Amino acid sequence: MLALCCLIIALARPQSHDDEQLVNGEGIDIMLCLDISGSMLSEDFTPNRMEAAKNVAQEFIDNRPTDRIGLVIFSGESFTMCPLTTDRSVLKSQLAQVHSGLLEDGTAIGNGLATAVDRLKNSPSKSKVVILLTDGENNGGLIDPNTAKEIAKEVGVKVYTIGMGTEGYAPVPIQTPAGVVMQREKVNIDEKLLTQIANETGGHYYRAKDNESLKNIYAEIDKLEKSKIEVTTIRRYTEQFYPFALAAALFVMLELLLKWSLLRKFP
Repeated sequence: MLALCCLIIALARPQSHDDEQLVNGEGIDIMLCLDISGSMLSEDFTPNRMEAAKNVAQEFIDNRPTDRIGLVIFSGESFTMCPLTTDRSVLKSQLAQVHSGLLEDGTAIGNGLATAVDRLKNSPSKSKVVILLTDGENNGGLIDPNTAKEIAKEVGVKVYTIGMGTEGYAPVPIQTPAGVVMQREKVNIDEKLLTQIANETGGHYYRAKDNESLKNIYAEIDKLEKSKIEVTTIRRYTEQFYPFALAAALFVMLELLLKWSLLRKFP
């Protein structure tokens, strides 16, 4: 009976399976271009504009697993903090180290955009994007924003621009001999320039007035610039009937052995 049970199970061909997923995709090359001028310390965002921008950028990076992303910072001049990379930990580590005062103060939008575009010009990717965030008006740098815009158009770079700041006045920390004091300063964003840059390069201009709207803007850009991802599932089957077939054979042999030894019948 044991041999018969094992034989029935073996004939049913029990199997186990192992699934493996292969992810293939065409990623997008994205340069984050972040304003780090002194006004980015304004506290109309929580805890301030710069930290709010960094936090949302980190979430954006985590949501783009198949893309190469880099980071350019600018104030009175511009600097590449991280070239295009797929190493999320390195990129986020560099982003975490960004703070006001790393560069000469000012707002050189043209320099920042030109540096970001330069990092993308030799990219083989079919889709190249710059996300430029600033809270002010261009007031310095060696490259005019319109010149940088033309370079972006020539290279085929799409620019999304974000103006960051509430309406009216915002509290800004000012260093004085007596210490740091809060001073209310008018929010001046060159929305006309940012809109022109975005429209002429195929992007879009957004205005972020608080943390929630900034988060929604990055979420919308994330939806607009979707990577082409193909997921292939491979299922491998492993036969598990062998132990039952072997057990059935052993039970048959045991039955024959017992039949001609201990359980042998005499006339």
